[in-house]
Amino acid sequence: MFLFLSKVLDLFLAPLTWALLLILVSRLPRLRPALARGLLVAGVGVLYVFSTEAMSTLLTYQVEEGAHDTFHPGEPYDAVIVLGGGLDPSAMERSGRLEFNAAPERILRGYDLMREGHARFVLISGGSLDPRPTAVVEADVLSRMLQDWGIPAERIVTEGQSRNTRENAVESARIIQERGWKRLLLVTSAAHMPRAQGCFAAVGLRPDTLPVDARMPAFRMGRLGWLPRAGALSQSTDVLRELAGRVVYRLRGWTSP
Repeated sequence: MFLFLSKVLDLFLAPLTWALLLILVSRLPRLRPALARGLLVAGVGVLYVFSTEAMSTLLTYQVEEGAHDTFHPGEPYDAVIVLGGGLDPSAMERSGRLEFNAAPERILRGYDLMREGHARFVLISGGSLDPRPTAVVEADVLSRMLQDWGIPAERIVTEGQSRNTRENAVESARIIQERGWKRLLLVTSAAHMPRAQGCFAAVGLRPDTLPVDARMPAFRMGRLGWLPRAGALSQSTDVLRELAGRVVYRLRGWTSP
């Protein structure tokens, strides 16, 4: 039920949804003309503001500023934990091939760490929201990919049950305890890292962290664009969803400082 509600919440966290609702309400009959105009202007304003590079950059700064790189390349880690979220399962079903979304850096950096000898094992954590037996399980797909790239199968551990960040942490902790791993490195997107780190802390794990997939550009306020762009609207929406996820996880007690 929580997963279903989270998807519904995602819809209402989108500025495009807010704008459309405001515009639709402004067209209701018997609405006072002044109120109708105000709602229409508010809807267009919301759409414009969140579509600008200035707003998307400010939001991205807010969500990524807590992601810290504590990677120490000296002694090899027992395991590098790579969180899923880089595949596009729907596109894979259509094409029958590997299809990535906008965050392939997670597995690419995990591969680099293994290839360069910075970790003895890689733990890939990521299942599927699709309950069908034929659904794409991200951990299994990425395991096969790493093997194709030359990482030995005996150095790859998969966890394909988790469906969200909380379950990533819970299921990974179980495997880590079974194997007795101590020195750990967590790899995920910069925007996602603070929430992921909090979830792992809540289950008693405090791995070093290596944030990737950073979206924060060089911050020069005077050079930020104020023209609306679809890419900026998409970025603003992603950041708002992550910020809301942090609030929900904190309220449910799924994260620790």
